[in-house]
Amino acid sequence: MGLDIRWPIGLMFSLVGALLLIYGAATASDVEMYRHSLGININLIWGVVLLVFGVAMLLGAIFGRDKPPKP
Repeated sequence: MGLDIRWPIGLMFSLVGALLLIYGAATASDVEMYRHSLGININLIWGVVLLVFGVAMLLGAIFGRDKPPKP
């Protein structure tokens, strides 16, 4: 099989994580927005978590390729 499931998972999580990371960094100074979450920038934290997971999936897809068996 040619498609490794780690490619689309890694791309999706990396994209969503990067978007959340950018949004969280752009709105970090808005104290009123994060009042409901006790002042914790949830977007920034989960953006980093999702981006790290997405990059780990992509690295697993790159370095985890199986070598085709020799006939």
